[in-house]
Amino acid sequence: MRKVSLIAAAVAAAVTATSAFAVDFNGYARAGAAIGGDGAGDSAFEKNKVGRLGNEDDNYYEFGFSEELQTGEQSWKLESMIASSDKGQSGWESSEINVAQFNVQAKGLIASDPEAVIWAGKRYYQRKDIHITDFYFLNTSGTGGGIENISLGDQKLSLAFLQDGGDDEGDNKPASTGYIFDARLANIGLWEDASLELATAYNFATEKDGRTEAADDGIMLTGIVHQNMDNGFNQTILQYGSAGYGDQIAGFGSGAWYSRGSDDKNDAKGYRIINWGVMNVGSSMELGHQLSYHNGSDLTDGEGDSDMFTAVVRPVYKWNDTMRTIGEVGFFDGENQGTDQGGHKFTLAQAWAMGDSFWSRPEIRFYGTYITDEEGDTFGDKGDSEFVTGVQLEAWW
Repeated sequence: MRKVSLIAAAVAAAVTATSAFAVDFNGYARAGAAIGGDGAGDSAFEKNKVGRLGNEDDNYYEFGFSEELQTGEQSWKLESMIASSDKGQSGWESSEINVAQFNVQAKGLIASDPEAVIWAGKRYYQRKDIHITDFYFLNTSGTGGGIENISLGDQKLSLAFLQDGGDDEGDNKPASTGYIFDARLANIGLWEDASLELATAYNFATEKDGRTEAADDGIMLTGIVHQNMDNGFNQTILQYGSAGYGDQIAGFGSGAWYSRGSDDKNDAKGYRIINWGVMNVGSSMELGHQLSYHNGSDLTDGEGDSDMFTAVVRPVYKWNDTMRTIGEVGFFDGENQGTDQGGHKFTLAQAWAMGDSFWSRPEIRFYGTYITDEEGDTFGDKGDSEFVTGVQLEAWW
């Protein structure tokens, strides 16, 4: 009887310690099929630069499961996610399953700052992206740990340490293991309805015994001005990077996957200015946009410059609470170390979504897209242009 009583007491304690025993199911998915102008399938051309609508050639899936347990004033969130992708070319495709996230986030461990969170594991860490171009301009996600939302007056400080590179299988193993130290200060008040967030990512490496890492450490600095408006929001981002981060900032790098094993990026410097947002234009239309300018210098072996401008606009006209017509126009032009680059894209889509917001999903789309690669040979013998028509699902929950 004594043993049974102890087990019953333990079960009762576990049940009363949790606020609710219900797993939260969340995720993201997109999938579709299309026909190209020469009978080929769907196309994907520089979607960070010209927009992603009607310009994706893969299926992608994320399935997340999380549970938040309450013990007194403390909460412990267990977060997990698996992810995979395929080409969508048949009903059964073998593809790698990745554990994209598995971490624990504990809130309330610091009595003097109950909103601060101590975490460890593998995590999508405070990612910053522009949805219409699938452009993550700040993403140092990985395996590590840290503390976030430390109160400094009205501001919030977050500090994280994450691994970024290491041993690979095979004979050609890197000479070092890479890491990122990430520091952010958010909620810095500016003028009315405006705030500033500052972020620093420092990428460094520890050399292995008897090995020498040729790549210098790099730093990426980010400032984000967020402006709330009556009809939407707008963000302006300024970023600077050195060494391997200089090369990333000159293009569309996010802050992870640092270039190591070579010294050809050590003199690289880059900066970019980004403006994006979503706003209502009247009662039936919303408009999303991205404008960006990227500049790099000394990108390879101490020489070679780059210069690029992009513009993407996505208007959404809402016929009712479910049906909408979507357009997307994208353009980029620039030069990368002596090579001219440029292209544009036009997409028109008829769509139905679960709600009338720009962000409402799931959404089913039928679209037509015309793409031009003005300086390259992306489309091979077909010339520099391609027309694609197809159907796509996009969902998040």
